[in-house]
This record gives sequence, structure tokens and C-alpha cells, in this order.
Amino acid sequence: MNSRPEAFLKEAKKNLDLAKNELLKPSEDIVTYSVCKNSQFAIENFLKGYLTKNNIDIELNDTIETLYNKCLSFDENFKNIDLSAIGCRDHAIDSRYCSEINSVSACFDTADSIDTYLRKKQVL
Repeated sequence: MNSRPEAFLKEAKKNLDLAKNELLKPSEDIVTYSVCKNSQFAIENFLKGYLTKNNIDIELNDTIETLYNKCLSFDENFKNIDLSAIGCRDHAIDSRYCSEINSVSACFDTADSIDTYLRKKQVL
């Protein structure tokens, strides 16, 4: 397997684990910024890994939404992954984050559903 897709997917899994570990803490100890950023990066890296694995070009300025749309045009089953809970999906990741626990949990859930889908497709 090509090392670039593997690097994206490995980083995505690491980010997802970091977000999950943060969410497992008692609610008063959760750092929502950590959950938010790690979930965002997991989503982005899962999508980039999937695209590069399938020899689909990614651009430096691709947002989560543009990456998702590229995945969707290649694999219509991506329609089952709902990005509507992610408020930052059409912005550069570094530009925004959310601090509300429900929002960061929804972002984590989206990252987790992409992970589940890629495992089902035996990409991971």
C-alpha cells in the first residue's frame, strides 16, 4: 500500500483515539477544544486517506466538505455519513472550533462513523 494514504489513515486513527480518550474523562475535566480539533483532524485525515488510496487528487485548500464531496462522487455510500452536525465543515480547520460539549460530541460521532465505514470497507 502507498505510504501517503497509510500516513493519513494512521494519523486519523491517532486523532480519533485522542478525542475518544478526552471524552471518557469526567465531564468537568473534558477539554472540548481537544475533542473538537482531534475530531476535525480525524475526519479530514480519514477522508484524505480514502481519497489518496483511490488515486483521487486532494488540494491544499480542500475543506472537510470538499473532501467529503469527492468521496461521495467516488463512492455513493458516503451519503450515509452525515456531516450536518459539523459547523466547520466548509471552513479551514484552523479557523474555527466549538466549545459546546454536544457539538464536539457530534463531531466525534461523525469521525467515528467514518472510521466504522472505512473498517467495513476494509480500508483500515
